[in-house]
Amino acid sequence: MKSVFFGENIVKSFGDGDKSRKVLDGVSLAVSEGEFVSIMGPSGSGKSTLMFALSGMDGVDSGRVHFEGRDISGMTENELADMRRTRMGFVFQQPTLLKNLNILDNIILPSMRDNRGHNGKIVARARMLMERTGIAGLEERGVTEVSGGQLQRVGICRALMSRPAVLFADEPTGSLNSQSAQEIMDIFAEISDEGTAVVLVTHDARVAAQTQRIMFMRDGKIVREMQFAEAASEGLEDRFQEVVATMREHCI
Repeated sequence: MKSVFFGENIVKSFGDGDKSRKVLDGVSLAVSEGEFVSIMGPSGSGKSTLMFALSGMDGVDSGRVHFEGRDISGMTENELADMRRTRMGFVFQQPTLLKNLNILDNIILPSMRDNRGHNGKIVARARMLMERTGIAGLEERGVTEVSGGQLQRVGICRALMSRPAVLFADEPTGSLNSQSAQEIMDIFAEISDEGTAVVLVTHDARVAAQTQRIMFMRDGKIVREMQFAEAASEGLEDRFQEVVATMREHCI
């Protein structure tokens, strides 16, 4: 499969002088089209920092990040912003939505800048994504009038509007109940099957066990990788136990 992005010997520190702390310590990884990858590790291991570095949200001290054949370290801030808006999607634990807009308008707003004069197509795509993610009929609702699971689906719809090459998700199930979390994971698996790479940061072993590949982090390094033949949402108990055992052995 074609590589979407790769990072090579990424180093990132925070703080100055004696207070400097290396959060990423020579991390290298690659993700291909349609891969469903999770990054696990204890708090402070560098999971979210790695995601920010790979997406160009945060610069690195040394090393390289290539996305779709381009070294992003050579991009301007405007170029990085355009890349994230048009080629990447982001889903976070708490979706950032505007309370003065309804659900539909929250989904389409980021797409309006690049598609002026195509409002009908934008709305049609948003409605299609809402149907697909199970929130059709909520278009006119306010963001305070739907559940947390539904809000997360709103965030997914918004992230998919531009048909991104990769979807980054940082603890997207962290605030959801088990049923809503499973529904979100099923959506991610479908997205991956259709060719969009999904990179998921999580502390939840049961969530990670549903992905195709798991990268375990400790002290700013990838210390272990686990590969499964495919993503799966059923028959997970053996995979879950294997993930837990690996976490205990290599990350704690």
